[in-house]
This record gives sequence, structure tokens and C-alpha cells, in this order.
Amino acid sequence: MEISQLGEFGLIDRLTQEFPIRNSSTLKGVGDDAAVMEYKDTRVLVTTDLLLENVHFDLTYVPLMHLGYKSAVVNFSDIYAMGGTPRQITVGLGVSSRFTVEHLEQLYAGIRRACEIYNVDLVGGDTSASHSGLVISITCIGDAPADDIVMRDGAKDTDLICVSGDLGAAYMGLQALEREKVASAGQSDFQPDFAGKEYLIERQLKPEARKDIIGFLRKEGIHPTAMMDVSDGLSSELMHICKQSNTGCRVYEDRIPIDYQTAIMAEELNMNLVTAALNGGEDYELLFTVPLTDHERIKKIPGIKLIGHITKPELGCALVTRDGAEIALKAQGWNSLAGDREDETAPADGTEGTAEDAPGASEAE
Repeated sequence: MEISQLGEFGLIDRLTQEFPIRNSSTLKGVGDDAAVMEYKDTRVLVTTDLLLENVHFDLTYVPLMHLGYKSAVVNFSDIYAMGGTPRQITVGLGVSSRFTVEHLEQLYAGIRRACEIYNVDLVGGDTSASHSGLVISITCIGDAPADDIVMRDGAKDTDLICVSGDLGAAYMGLQALEREKVASAGQSDFQPDFAGKEYLIERQLKPEARKDIIGFLRKEGIHPTAMMDVSDGLSSELMHICKQSNTGCRVYEDRIPIDYQTAIMAEELNMNLVTAALNGGEDYELLFTVPLTDHERIKKIPGIKLIGHITKPELGCALVTRDGAEIALKAQGWNSLAGDREDETAPADGTEGTAEDAPGASEAE
């Protein structure tokens, strides 16, 4: 069905009719000039992500349902990274003429699934024609008690640096998808081969926000001093925390968590594994710091790895290699405005070298 057959309001009604209200803070959702929310005795958190076709995603290999799921979840991840809970989203779409109503229903099926799993309400949005493919803009609204909110600027000297899950898998999943895309050129009956790379593909196409880690931290009574989600790469996020906290850091190469499939894929592509884990991006794991006094408690939480510590600012930000050498961290996160990754080197005391150039950063927020 062509979108023009329904019109804007008919399309919105059709796409949003199966989104029930799940949160008491949502008083009025889709269907009026604006949504109505009520938050009592809590702080409101708001985040927005803009995703552009052929900049942030490639529909050659990204199913629309997965795209809808991912576009919602990456916003939820930002709220969790602040120590909050996502409650509502609005969805703005720019749609070119090649998309049908059924295409958008697939996209919204993924958004709906994400809302079901993370208990989030769809409360509004907008649609418009686009001359440059598919454009997705999602705003997520969440909340947190004032004492639970975690910024990026609270890290202190001697704090422990922690990360959840593993790193580099999403980036390697992107490389696998891109490789098969190239191999499929000009072949009508091409069958991609992702055997042994299923975890990597899932990490790229269907990331998850680490709601579980926030729950574990709250249960153990651990309040991070600084926190971010790993969207642009570990190096980039660490340097953001250190810059805003006015500190340095040391992260240890042999402590960076890397999955077996990630290592195998890096070997196949002749890529530096640690560099890919440092700079790949789109893992959406939580990177955070905690006081040294929380060392024993943090070790009890499953899925968290201690990878380094915060230092005084004059020591700079560095990776400590397996043989004890120090290499200055280099932020190479994706920069969509420049059409390239960030290229910012942090000096490490007594070290002139920089981390080996990453093979490329995946498109992130």
C-alpha cells in the first residue's frame, strides 16, 4: 500500500494502534497535539538520536524490524547510562517514496518489541516526506531520583574503571555484513555465509541496553562516579569521561573483554584486535567508574570487568600494553558531521606514541 493512500494521520493511527500505555507517568499518549506526562519527586532525563540512511545504517543488509528495535534501544541505553529508567519515546520519520505502508509496519514492529521488553511507552512523533531515503529521529524521556543520576564528570583519582559485557563485537559484525555485501554484488541468488559469526551479527543488528547492570548496581548499593554507554568506542568514551572529570586514566590491554568470535573475525581480516575493541563502537555496553572502596562489591556483579583506573590529569590517558609499555589513547569515534572518525590524541606522560590507527569506526550516535 502506498503511504499516500492513508495520509499522515491515517498512517500514524495504523502504526501506533498496538502500543498500549505501560507507565503511570504517561497520562496521554498518541492522538492529541502533544503527549501528557506527570513525574513526581523525580528528575526527568531526555535524549535524542537521529539516524540517516546510508550514514548510520544500510538497508541492503539491515532488516527494517531490526532497525526499529535498534533505533529505540540505543536511546534507552543513553537513559540507563545516566542511572535512569526510560519511560516514553517519540518517533519522527522522514520517508522517501520507495517505502510502503508495509515497510513502515515492519519498522514499527521492531520499535514495539523494544517498548515491550523495556517497558516504554510510545507517546507521539511525526512523519514527513524525505528526498534522501529513510530518516529516523527518536526522543526518549526517562526519570531517576536525583541521587541516582550519574554524569560523566564525577570520576576521581584512584577510581576503578569498569565495563560491562565485551567490546568490538558490533564492529566486527559490521565488517562481516559489509564483506558479504561486496561479495554479493551482481549476484541474484547470493547466499551470505555468517556461520560462526552469529554473535557478531546480533551485536550489530540487535544491540541491547544494559538495564540488567543498572539493576545489579542498585542492588549492591554501588553508585558510579561517572558513566557512559560505549557507542563511539572505548577510547573515545574514556577520553570524554577524563576530559569532563579533569583526570587521566590507565586502561590495561590484557583486561579488555573480547569475545572469541570477535578475535577470530579480526584474525580473518588481519585487523589489530585490541585497536578494534578500543575504537569500533556500537557495543552499547556501560563504561563507568567507582571508588576503590567498592572493589570487592563490584567483583560480585556478573558481566562486569575491571579494566583500569583513573589517574591525576597530568599523567594523561594511556593504554598499558601486555609488556608494560604505555601508549597514549587516541579517540577515533565516528563523527558523522565530518564524514570521518574523531582523531584526538591524549598525551601520556613520557610517551610520544599513539594507539595504532583503527581499521574504521562503525556509525554510532
